[in-house]
Amino acid sequence: MKGYRGIFLVALALSLPVTGMANSRDQAQRIHNRLAGVPADAATLNTMVNLIEGNASSGPRDAAELAMEHPAFYNVTLKQFATPWTNEAQDVFAPLNDYTATVIGAIRDDLDFRRILYDDLLYVGNVSPPASADSNAHYRNLESQHANLAQVLSASSQASQYGTPSQAVAGVLTTRAAANAFFYAGTNRAMLRFTLMNHLCRDLEQVQDTTRPSDRIRQDVSRSPGGDSRIFRNNCISCHSGMDPLAQGFAYYDWEGPQEGDGGRMVYNTSADPDTGTRVQGKYLINSNNFPWGYITPDDSWDNYWREGPNANLGWDPNLNGSGSGAASLGRELAHSEVFATCQAEKVFEAVCLRKPADGNDTAQLASMTSQFKNDNYRMKTLFADAATYCMGD
Repeated sequence: MKGYRGIFLVALALSLPVTGMANSRDQAQRIHNRLAGVPADAATLNTMVNLIEGNASSGPRDAAELAMEHPAFYNVTLKQFATPWTNEAQDVFAPLNDYTATVIGAIRDDLDFRRILYDDLLYVGNVSPPASADSNAHYRNLESQHANLAQVLSASSQASQYGTPSQAVAGVLTTRAAANAFFYAGTNRAMLRFTLMNHLCRDLEQVQDTTRPSDRIRQDVSRSPGGDSRIFRNNCISCHSGMDPLAQGFAYYDWEGPQEGDGGRMVYNTSADPDTGTRVQGKYLINSNNFPWGYITPDDSWDNYWREGPNANLGWDPNLNGSGSGAASLGRELAHSEVFATCQAEKVFEAVCLRKPADGNDTAQLASMTSQFKNDNYRMKTLFADAATYCMGD
């Protein structure tokens, strides 16, 4: 009987929720491991335990804030968090670049995170060569020298470092890494698509809407693909009717030079091309014979057709008018949406809890995290602390 009783107790223990079994030391270890990716030293762990035990409501959050002071939170956790946003393959192991470094710096400095999509932000280090519009060597060297990013990154600007015209700067969207990935070749629709994916957690399939007007769809989109106009009406229009008038905000941008390695750089038309008489990049005018009666892009003015119809539920800011000129005003439109805030909460939850939300409790936690994030001036470390304390018993 004793043997069976032992088996029963083991089985019972395995079936108990981990949260109920985790003592304050276990919780402190999990918080630190999830945020920094490495175990805490003895002194830090003891301090975190004391914080957790000293105040049941604020102690775990204070412990999480302490864990985020570890250099690995910036060099590893945040680097892996942001790097997939910087390339089409969403490769987490891509080299450090100006996009990732700027995200890390903005989080370290507790900036309103919405600013990464429209302000003149750029974070640089203390190694040679200096940050350059046509080379990633500065950031490669930061990584190869294992620089402590929490200490060495300093705030600068794309205008001062790269010579980018002030009207052309739009946060991370106009960093060298973003331009390399999303302005290279193509039609600049990639920049909009990956911005939606990375910062609003929506791919084009999730914002399809066949009810929007098609008047801004460019000439390169056939209205009868394969000779069947129904494909356009039931499929192509659902993305392009909203995407094309938004992507017009990137009409003056292109990538010049090789995509791989150094030597290439973002270009921005500040004056009209003598051949076309417009500042619009030629890629916006290609394949015009696909549908000659389609929209011809005249400038970089954009309109958000998704403010009406089913995508109105993305929560567009009523204080903005849903139209503008250039990438910065477009970035503001996207960053000031409700879905931008919920997206950051979802991404942090998955990064810290190592799983997707699975039940009603998780959904309620996401809503709480989003609210806290907004109330705390869009401070990203608030999200990381909330997620870590919620999952400290997982």
